[in-house]
Amino acid sequence: MPTLLSMHSQQQWRDTGYAWVEDVALPLDALPRVMQALLASAADVKMYFFIQSMEHPDVAKWTFFCQLCSWFTWYCCTRTMTNTMETTLTTLALTYYPLPGSKTYHRQKYLTLVAMAIIIRPTALVVWLPLLAYHFFREDGKLRLITHCCIPIGAFALVSSTLIDCLFYGKWTVVQYNFLRFNVLHGMAEFYGSHPWHWYLTQGFAAVIGPHLPFFIYGCTLASKRYRILLVTLVWTIVVYSFLSHKEFRFIYPVLPFCMVFCGLSLAHLKSWRRAAACGLLVANLLPALYTGLIHQRGTLDVMSHLQKLCERHSDATSTAPEVLFLMPCHSTPFYSHIHCPIRMRFLECPPDLGESGYFEEAKEFYDDPLHWLSGAFLNKTSLPTHLVLFDVLEKEISAFLERNKFMRSAEVFHTHFPEGKVGGNIFVYERHQHAAG
Repeated sequence: MPTLLSMHSQQQWRDTGYAWVEDVALPLDALPRVMQALLASAADVKMYFFIQSMEHPDVAKWTFFCQLCSWFTWYCCTRTMTNTMETTLTTLALTYYPLPGSKTYHRQKYLTLVAMAIIIRPTALVVWLPLLAYHFFREDGKLRLITHCCIPIGAFALVSSTLIDCLFYGKWTVVQYNFLRFNVLHGMAEFYGSHPWHWYLTQGFAAVIGPHLPFFIYGCTLASKRYRILLVTLVWTIVVYSFLSHKEFRFIYPVLPFCMVFCGLSLAHLKSWRRAAACGLLVANLLPALYTGLIHQRGTLDVMSHLQKLCERHSDATSTAPEVLFLMPCHSTPFYSHIHCPIRMRFLECPPDLGESGYFEEAKEFYDDPLHWLSGAFLNKTSLPTHLVLFDVLEKEISAFLERNKFMRSAEVFHTHFPEGKVGGNIFVYERHQHAAG
């Protein structure tokens, strides 16, 4: 059992952002990722036993291997995104799904997991629509399935979700409807970028499945009819998402475990060549997994660890209370989830245009003329923040403002080898000298 926190430990937790359990400190921002990793691991193990119950143990073993060495799985499985939880729940639900020959079918469990996935991210319905339809048409007791399983489980999930949301929002709201209205009905997802209709077919799917692609294609030629519904689901999902302008790799992540079944069949069939193929597959996935997971675009997380040290200054009554301004493109960094103390922070806002009067995009206004925006935002020196966080590509444009107000670079954090547009290769933290205040 966790030990009770002493008053000193509680203060330490508040000031440093660490959870103290049995005298072991864990960063609070790591706890959700650890939890997500454990759930993803459980889903992978469950998938292994599911395939083992349907196929030769070799197929289950190589399916499990393919899942574990997938670079995109490494990249996403610990991230606290709704797509990751959607994928985990989809994988778990599949292990209870009535595929022909399945010995682990349990309708209540699989439908409950599907309902949870849809509640967390409504787009999970895209993946599960053909699977649910396939189950419905193969089910003998269709009416019983609807009245005793689908309606009660769906209603309970929706009501529970709505009550929780109402409690936290303080008003009646259905977030699943808001999600669909914002992203699909109003098409506001385009605000965050758009791609051509063929992007998933020509780039997205190949990038997500990565070096597994030839094994997947070969596995499709070997698979029995029982797995045809998984291929239909994959094609259906890619086609539906192709109609949406805003596209991202993570949107098709939930169907990646389906692909691993075909990859496992492929490797199991290779016989004498499979060990060499497996070694090649592992190495080919290891390089992008390590690079994207440990190096590429890591600066926006690392800089938060640097800023977290300001919490100590916040607790010191003799020093100036820190205030941080992020002069970066929207959604570049985490926020208080990585700081865990009430220091003042602000970022450039860029809410989507919902047709309201007086709308303006602060980030766009800033980047149109950074010096003019800064001059207007800080008419006197007393309103200046103590710290600025910016990409290196912005430094030259606002150098006059930095020099005039005695901001000195206090930290430089690597971000990426591939800077693009407003996103630079490094992140700079500037601190205003105390003697310049006033």
